[in-house]
Amino acid sequence: MNESSKVFERDLIILEAGQAAPRRGPKGRVYATIGSEIKCDKDVFDSYCHEGWSNIHNDLLIVCAAVELADRRWARGSVHWARHFHVTIPVIELTTWQDAAVQQGLCDTLRHLTGDRWRFSFVRHEGAATSKPRQGPLFPNQKKAFAIAYSEGLDSLSVSGLYNENDTAVSVRVSKFKQRLRKNERPFDRLPFDVKVQPNAEDSARSRGFKFAAVTAIASQLSNVSRIIVPESSQGALGPVLLPLLNIYPDYRNHPTFFRKMERFIKALLGVDLTYEQPRLWHTKGQTIAAFLAMPGIVAQQVIDTRSCWQQRFNVRVAGEVRHCGVCAACLLRRMSLHAAGVEEPSDKYAIADLHAARFSDALPRQGGFRATSTLYDYGYMGARHLQQLADLASLPDAALKAHAFQIAEAIEASVDDVTSKLREVLLQHSREWIAFEQHQGKSSFLKLWTKGGRHG
Repeated sequence: MNESSKVFERDLIILEAGQAAPRRGPKGRVYATIGSEIKCDKDVFDSYCHEGWSNIHNDLLIVCAAVELADRRWARGSVHWARHFHVTIPVIELTTWQDAAVQQGLCDTLRHLTGDRWRFSFVRHEGAATSKPRQGPLFPNQKKAFAIAYSEGLDSLSVSGLYNENDTAVSVRVSKFKQRLRKNERPFDRLPFDVKVQPNAEDSARSRGFKFAAVTAIASQLSNVSRIIVPESSQGALGPVLLPLLNIYPDYRNHPTFFRKMERFIKALLGVDLTYEQPRLWHTKGQTIAAFLAMPGIVAQQVIDTRSCWQQRFNVRVAGEVRHCGVCAACLLRRMSLHAAGVEEPSDKYAIADLHAARFSDALPRQGGFRATSTLYDYGYMGARHLQQLADLASLPDAALKAHAFQIAEAIEASVDDVTSKLREVLLQHSREWIAFEQHQGKSSFLKLWTKGGRHG
């Protein structure tokens, strides 16, 4: 093997709290310490420690943190997407983590999710095991039916409202914006660990899907429920795989194929049969919002008060107030979906509110100190193109959709013909919603130029 063909493996060693990194080690090896680069919030961590909590749960949280740290620590190449990782992690339940089925399930799940190759070495955790006395049942005298990962988004709010009758949901918060634990919050209202990465070289962060799915699985087992509802609607679940951005590795974070692999891994690790269900897989976000708004007692302000924007909050402040950017793919999908559901938002929800403007520069706020970056412009352009191209898929013949239909059909145990039919209908619905939204902006909107491939203005 010549030098140019050798595989460069990123080597990450997780150290226990108080353990010092060697003064000298192999070139390129990175050390991270629990309590420093991986911070566990004691108060939040203790909120998980109810009846049924075990050392394997503690291990899984550290594994999630280690995976996130590796994923963010090393940038992807300009030519090759995939990276090769070797991660060494101290665990309490060493025998379980060394089991072949657990190792295979973990590596298969992460490879499918991130597009990278993963290798793990587990070593014995030498420090004290989780020592806090276990508390009583999480929900005494309450019968829970399912768990759901929720954030500040539209899908989370709407799907929770549609399926959480009589407070039967175990809600697991996955939003990164929650800062402080408020009085009387429920269990699982924050993630119990945070990862500090220097340098934070990679922002694709595909491993977040693994973290959210794993934490929700822990909450499910502790709450004695076997069903996990994934709130994502069709565009968010299927769109990133149907149309990978700039032909990069498809984003499987909310795709049925990822959840089947996750189920197998959780079965091998925790010994429980959990199912990740996607009840809104064949509905657009607009249809999901409309169904939620049709419920008794629901008002439009509830959906208006959610957050969807991908941008960092410090990037979208106008006169000191945080807004949605208004043009990234998440914002455009939000605006299109609310339009389809008949919801009119106030203009001050968005930094870039006026989509009727003929030029992007004309839509920028004139006051408030807002400065649009070139990255924001690119996000907007690519987001508009993605929604347009997703609408264009509706006109393709069945043969062009078969490969995707086969992949989905195998994952949800349905016939390829049935999946093809449902995929076609949801793409048609998306197309109708997108066309109506685009027409609402007027013939001179800069969105028209963007969706035709133009980038000027």
